[in-house]
Amino acid sequence: MNVYYEKDADLGYLQGKNIAILGYGSQGHAHALNLKESGLNVRVGLRPESASCAKAREAGLEVNTVAEATKWADIVMVLLPDQNQKAVYDAEIAPNLEAGNTLAFGHGFNIHYKQIVPAETINVIMIAPKSPGHLVRRTFTQGNGVPCLIAVHQDATGEAKQQALAWAKALGGTKAGVIETSIKNETETDLFGEQAVLCGGSAELIKAGFETLVEAGYPEELAYFECMHELKLIVDLYYEGGLSRMNYSVSDTAEYGGMTRGPRLITPAVKAEMKKILEEVQDGRFAKEFIDECNGGYENLNKLRVENSTHSIEKVGARLRDMMSWLIKK
Repeated sequence: MNVYYEKDADLGYLQGKNIAILGYGSQGHAHALNLKESGLNVRVGLRPESASCAKAREAGLEVNTVAEATKWADIVMVLLPDQNQKAVYDAEIAPNLEAGNTLAFGHGFNIHYKQIVPAETINVIMIAPKSPGHLVRRTFTQGNGVPCLIAVHQDATGEAKQQALAWAKALGGTKAGVIETSIKNETETDLFGEQAVLCGGSAELIKAGFETLVEAGYPEELAYFECMHELKLIVDLYYEGGLSRMNYSVSDTAEYGGMTRGPRLITPAVKAEMKKILEEVQDGRFAKEFIDECNGGYENLNKLRVENSTHSIEKVGARLRDMMSWLIKK
């Protein structure tokens, strides 16, 4: 595995280029502002009616339509929602690309599952920071950066990898380390991690623990603190030093209880289900299911959102978080 740092990347591969960033959400605003403050020539491409237009202009960025920004640009970074990228690409991006341009992505979904198939005359690269956009931005303003992944899917000009490294450097990523991977590996591991652990597995574990305590007669408030609130303390320890750091930091009682009872929850049957989830990611079944869900009007997703938002842990959590003055209220 190749890992790159400051000395390995040259901003010269982006200097003098016109750079369009399509989208101004979590990742889009970070990419646009970090690259601009790295001395590069950046514009943002958005729908004319987008609420983000005013935000981008207030930040000192020039805003065009997606088609105008693409036509102007030498390098186009697509940071739109996965489910919207194909339609926008077909209608506004592809007709305005020229041979020798570079098409960049922050996640490989649409390239890997062939929703978007660029011409062979176009560079196709990926630069994927391994953190939310607000952290990409914050660490950059502090003079640091977050780790990034890069990948080259097509190298039409012979400079695709150098451009990807330069982009990662402009984000601040080479200060933390940039790992070279493939579109396939990034896409499949990212989707699996979200579904089995980060967004799916952890949420279901939290709800199941909360329900178990409440059904046994314990107050909802105690159940919330034990199964939701304190999870951040444990995750921070994982982040700082892995499993060993967490076990070193907690009590002997917690360490022994966790090591002896954890495997009773995450059984071979659970791991077997994880393997099924991975297979659905690998063979494209999940991608098709998600695209069909989006094209069908989000009927199932909207139902699941309502079920999640009305769960009792959300109600008691909102009440308790109102007591926590140090939390950022949104």
